[in-house]
Amino acid sequence: MALFDLPLDQLETYRPEVPEPDDLDAFWRRTLDEARARPALVDAVRVDTGLTLVDTWDVTFAGHGGDPVKAWFSRPAGSEGTLLPAVVEYAGYGRGRGFPHERLTWVAAGYASLVMDTRGQGSQHGSGGDTPDPVGSGPAAPGFVTRGIDDPSGYYYTRLITDAVRAVDAVRELPGVDPARVVAAGNSQGGGLSLAVAGLVPDLAALLTSVPFLCHVGRALGITDQHPYGEVVTYLAVQREKVDQVMRTLSYVDGVNLGRRATAPAHFAVALRDTICPPSTVFAAYNHYGSRGGSPVVETEICVYPFNHHEGGDALHVRRQLEWLRERVPV
Repeated sequence: MALFDLPLDQLETYRPEVPEPDDLDAFWRRTLDEARARPALVDAVRVDTGLTLVDTWDVTFAGHGGDPVKAWFSRPAGSEGTLLPAVVEYAGYGRGRGFPHERLTWVAAGYASLVMDTRGQGSQHGSGGDTPDPVGSGPAAPGFVTRGIDDPSGYYYTRLITDAVRAVDAVRELPGVDPARVVAAGNSQGGGLSLAVAGLVPDLAALLTSVPFLCHVGRALGITDQHPYGEVVTYLAVQREKVDQVMRTLSYVDGVNLGRRATAPAHFAVALRDTICPPSTVFAAYNHYGSRGGSPVVETEICVYPFNHHEGGDALHVRRQLEWLRERVPV
């Protein structure tokens, strides 16, 4: 794919007006208060993975509506009695938590790691998932983005973002985790979830978000029809009278709006040939990040990959994340 979005010099200063609902803060305060009426951690069972250098637990925590959500919790073997910083990782679109041996980067670097399963997903990529989404939906396009999209209270991503916040609540209750040093991380859909968490959890230690989904959604729908955004296009091509209603719902989960409220130092990645999460949508989130968080200056950094598509910086970027995180949240 050739370059298709704004030139880099314009992207670096791209700070569009992204509408947000007047009751955004009240909506999320109410939603999270309802979820937090229950204890976060439900169960944590030690499992034998065949790995001698990593200890792993099969975790269940209470997500949106108290629904059980699965996760893998891992930490370096022999680290009992040590309070470790924890990285909470969220999966990309269509993926579940997979197997515990698939995501060991953070553990190998000395961190505790929680990999959250994605409710209802896990059958399009990767090695599967274990968390159903028990909530029904009205008419929707194939996929997840339009499920319940007529109302923010019943929207799929309201549930998923609530799960993501509760994953942070849960990891803080797990053995050997320093609750003051929790990091949110993810790519694509996971990047969007981690960005939302940074805006909704005021004492997060750091954010690692790469090519995040669900940012500046109005712009994305105008310049790409690649899926998952294409699901909204398909839906509105039939539900022609619901444009305003749908855009209102999406404004409650837009990473630009939620990221404005963040206070944690943040490390972003963007790929300039990415038609799935277009670069202008990522820069919109980056340039607005922390602007309403109450801190005079929020530390941010973005890595730009001019010749890459949605894979972004791939393994090179992981190395850069490790170097950046080691300086700010040392083990």
